[in-house]
Amino acid sequence: MGSETNTDKRARSWPLIDPYRADAIAFRTPEGPVSHAVLLARAAQLARRLPDRSHAINYCERRDMFTVALLAIWMRGQTALFPADRGEHTYRNLTAEHPDVYSLSDEALPFETPGNILFQADTFTDAAATNTAGPGPVCDWLHLAVRVYTSGSTGKPSVNEKCWGMLVAGGKAIPKMLALDTLTNGTVVATVPSQHMYGFETSIMNVLQGGFAAHAERPVYPADIVRCLGEAPEPRVLVTTPVHLRALVEGNSDLPAVARVISATAPLSTDLAAAAERRLNAPVWEIYGFTEVGSVGGRRTVASNDWGLRGDLAARSEGDAQFVEWAEFDRRIPFPDVVRVLDTGHIRLQGRSQDMVNIAGKRASLSGLSANLVAIDGVADGVFWLPTEDAGMGVVSRLIAFVVAPEVGEAAIRSALQKRIDPVFLPRSIVHVDALPRNATGKLTQDAMKQLAATRLKDNAKS
Repeated sequence: MGSETNTDKRARSWPLIDPYRADAIAFRTPEGPVSHAVLLARAAQLARRLPDRSHAINYCERRDMFTVALLAIWMRGQTALFPADRGEHTYRNLTAEHPDVYSLSDEALPFETPGNILFQADTFTDAAATNTAGPGPVCDWLHLAVRVYTSGSTGKPSVNEKCWGMLVAGGKAIPKMLALDTLTNGTVVATVPSQHMYGFETSIMNVLQGGFAAHAERPVYPADIVRCLGEAPEPRVLVTTPVHLRALVEGNSDLPAVARVISATAPLSTDLAAAAERRLNAPVWEIYGFTEVGSVGGRRTVASNDWGLRGDLAARSEGDAQFVEWAEFDRRIPFPDVVRVLDTGHIRLQGRSQDMVNIAGKRASLSGLSANLVAIDGVADGVFWLPTEDAGMGVVSRLIAFVVAPEVGEAAIRSALQKRIDPVFLPRSIVHVDALPRNATGKLTQDAMKQLAATRLKDNAKS
């Protein structure tokens, strides 16, 4: 089907799984492998149980169950909602925005959700799966497939809509961008949630449209990551974040062979990427993206400072504006960050717009300052934070560093920072914490940082 033009694709529907092969493995699960045919059969069974509504929240944790729910939603012509988190407050907001919404989950939810459809692997009769050679069910190219809510790392979550064609376009282009198309019958092990755009593209759409399989579990701790890798056949692809990658690199477990490591959700330092390549004996690729598009560019971190855009996108610069051109969908999306357009296929990221700080006429990025902090020996995790408002904390908005460093004192950290960064960016306070309030993808949301600052700075004031 790859020979068809964009006009051909827009004029009709596109298979939910492409390439489709009935006996090809889609997911590795505790009960055994789930083939393309079984995946579609389970989705069809679930689709018959779904209410006649327009929106559904997919809360499923296991990737195979998440995908079954997603396919069933699309088979019914509905739109899936990907919430920013699994909290009750977010659920209430979604129900207020979409009064007819219902939800699906593969485990009991921690709050009351009227009409939630709970299902698990033993819900289905796999005898219904057929080994037909056809492409299977299709979805309209312009169907509103998902509404993705941001993580809120820069403030209040916002929503981005994706039609089925946009998801397919990413599913086809992203593996090529990351050189995954050189692997045959690869299996993804991902430490990030399926609902997050990064996890969704690399572990769900990569299965539906990229020809890969995926491990059904989302391991977080190093021992679980190692176990899941061991349960997957070669070639293995580890999809993760800098936080998870660092924990894995610093562990002492014997690691199964990995063909490729992919990292995103936070900047990856060259030092950590190099250490990971040595530890896992595999190239480490990094993704740059934003929710309005998804994964935009990729690079092998130790080899380049520049990002190569995926094949269906082009970088443009007009005056002071830089944007991504997505010609297939007649869209121009401004870069949310400070970038230099090198050519239509390459950019250089110069700083996150909301991440840039200007002190005494000098500019720096918070992520860059944080990278210098974490590079200090004995600092397990750390972040520079600039309060955007007083918020009743009684402190002037000056840079603050939060560190997880049980054996390194403030004086030693400050001395090390003086050798690494311009003096104007030295933090007013260095606050030791047991852990940073990172979410499931390793991000630090604005709300979480405000809560941490409000608590710890108040405690410091009392002591």
